[in-house]
This record gives sequence, structure tokens and C-alpha cells, in this order.
Amino acid sequence: MAFRIHDSVVRGEIDNRTKGIVRGKIWLEGRAEPMTLELEGNAHPDLAGCSCSFNNPGKRFSFPQLETLAPVQRGAAGDMTASRKARVYDIPVADAYLMSKQGEKPPEHLANCLYLEWFSESNGRVVIESTDYELTISEPSWQLTDEENEQRARDAAEAMQNFLQKLTDSIEQHKRGQKDHEEPWNEHDYERFLKESDARTDKYGELLDKYGDSDEAEAKIAHEMGWDRELELTEEQAAERAKWIDEMNRACEEAVNEPEPEPDPLREGIDWIRMEDGDLRHPLQHVCYESAMQLWDKLKELGLEEHPDNDLADLLGEFQIASVKLAGALDGIARGEDLRDGPFTVAYLKRALGHLHKAHAGLEAVAPRKILPNDLVAQTRQQLFEIREGILELMERFRALPDS
Repeated sequence: MAFRIHDSVVRGEIDNRTKGIVRGKIWLEGRAEPMTLELEGNAHPDLAGCSCSFNNPGKRFSFPQLETLAPVQRGAAGDMTASRKARVYDIPVADAYLMSKQGEKPPEHLANCLYLEWFSESNGRVVIESTDYELTISEPSWQLTDEENEQRARDAAEAMQNFLQKLTDSIEQHKRGQKDHEEPWNEHDYERFLKESDARTDKYGELLDKYGDSDEAEAKIAHEMGWDRELELTEEQAAERAKWIDEMNRACEEAVNEPEPEPDPLREGIDWIRMEDGDLRHPLQHVCYESAMQLWDKLKELGLEEHPDNDLADLLGEFQIASVKLAGALDGIARGEDLRDGPFTVAYLKRALGHLHKAHAGLEAVAPRKILPNDLVAQTRQQLFEIREGILELMERFRALPDS
């Protein structure tokens, strides 16, 4: 996904007074020196020919990913404007979210938004977007003609296309060498497939982030993702595809109407446990989830939930992601659904294990600096070790299944 850094910006300035070049400096929370922009292209007409300084009066955060942002950002300017329209809630976000969940429409209004987008040679797409910054914009030293503005739009679109092409290349890279779906797959085949799925998700996320969810955007996203290729099908292929869609819809409707499968009572505590709300979880996933939440609660108790240390953020974030990945691997097993074969489950468990290892690396980096109490370090280390052993045991179990 794009680097969205608006919550980390302290202040900044961009300068498009030289036609065809956008320069700038951006000061970020947790970084002593400003990040420098050296970009080819022009801003939208409202900022073209101008210098613009901005200040973030709100609360700022230093995210771990900011460390990977190059100190000098060279590349192409995307869309850069101070007059983009954005919907802003008139009430706190938490209250608006609660109203939306209850089917109510939160009060909102349209506001001008500073939107700075560029395509970095080092970091890909980077975006600053905020309605809360304080802006100062100079008088323009020159103005775009209609023809120049049309060229600016084409250049920005081309920069986006070049960026998307890199994401498409990543998808194709992971597709190469994949077996036919009719052939038996091992865990390595599924790993390649999951990496391809990740690459597709990244591309879709970028498109959704860029274009939004309007009807026009949906058509554009479908085209970029290749979902509109059915328009190129022959009449026979289109009929076959429609038949397949009908069959899948029928199967889904039947599945929805079928009662939930009852788990094997002999596997209680091994493959499943029942929560107070009746939901089923795999015991290992439940332990991982509860351990990650206990760590979060303890950090809040210690006043460390927003501590700027990147290793601490990695510990908590990767621990939580490992829990999510375990849910993806094991929820079907907990519900008694025989949906996945051994190699697929092993491949999914490997992903959870990777995030758990990153959480452990964060813990060991934090421990010597005494940010956390010794007893919390020891407890978390033991939890991570036990979950790791549980994942490895499950991987061996599923590797031993017939045809896996």
C-alpha cells in the first residue's frame, strides 16, 4: 500500500515556482532531518507556480515504516492540490463509526483537503492527505495553460500506470511456474499462490485508495484488475461463464441455508473450543489472540501504547497479525469444515510463523533497552515460544496427512 504519512508530518513546504519541477522539504515526527522532494512534474492549477507551506496542529505519530522512507525523494509528481474535496465528520470518528454500525448517517460536511501525491524511485507511491493542516500559499509566479494542465494530468496518470505496472509484474512473477489446478499441489505450490494473492491484494488496495468506490471508480478498478475481460469472451465462453456463476451462486445459497456443522466432540480442546458467545476457535489461535491482547492491555496500563519505539511497535503489531493469520489457517478446522488439505494449511501456518518470528525479533530488540518490565519480557518471550512450538507441531501433523 501507499505510504500515507499525514499523521507523521510535523510541517512541510513544497515549491512549484519552477515550471516542470516540484521541490520540497517535509519534517516528520521522530526524524531530525527533513525529507527532501525532487520531483518532475507540476501541481494542479491551484498550486502550480506557487510555494505552499503547511503545519500539522494535531497529534503526530512516528510509524515504524517511516524508517524505510528515503531521505531524498526523487521521482514523478502525482496529483498535488490544496482544493480536493473530502467528507469530514462533524462528530468524533468513534461516534461516527458507532452511528454507521447502527445504520445511521453521521453528520458530515465537505472540506478542502491538501492532497500531495508522488511516485518515488525508492518507495513507490507516497501520499499526504489532510483537511486539518494550516496552509500558507504564495501568489503564483506563473500559471498553467489549458494545454499544460491537460499534459499535467496525462503525466500524473502515466506515473500511476507505471507504478501499477510494477504491481502487475509482481503478480505475474508469482504466477510463473504455478501448477495446473487439476494437479496435486504441495505446500510450496500454495506458498506461491498465496504470494500471488498478496500481490493482487496490494494492487487492488492501491487502486481503491487512489480512485475510491464510486461507480466510475469501480469500472476503472475492474479494468485495471482485468475483471472486465469477460467483455472479450466469445458467445460460447460467455454462456459457459454465466452457467458457472449460476452454479456457484446456487452452491453458496445452499451453504448459507445449511445448518452449521457440529464439531467432533472428541476433538474438543484439540481442534476447537467454544467461546462464551458460542463461537468456535482453534485453541492455538485463541491462545495467540489472548496473549496479544494481554500485551496490548499491559502496554496501555504502563502508558506505552503510543510509545515511539519502532521495535515495540513491531512486537505488538506482528503478534496481532500472527493471530489473524492463525485464524485464517485454523478457523475452518475449528468449525469442523473439511475445506482444506494439508499442504494449504501448512503454507498458511508458515505465514503465521513468519509474523511470530518478527514479533520475537521486536521483543529481543526492546528487552535490553528496559522499555518493558523484566517480568513482562519473560512472560511474552515464553508465550511466543509456546505458540511457535504449537505452530510447528501443527505443521508436522498436516504434513503427515495422506496425499499431503
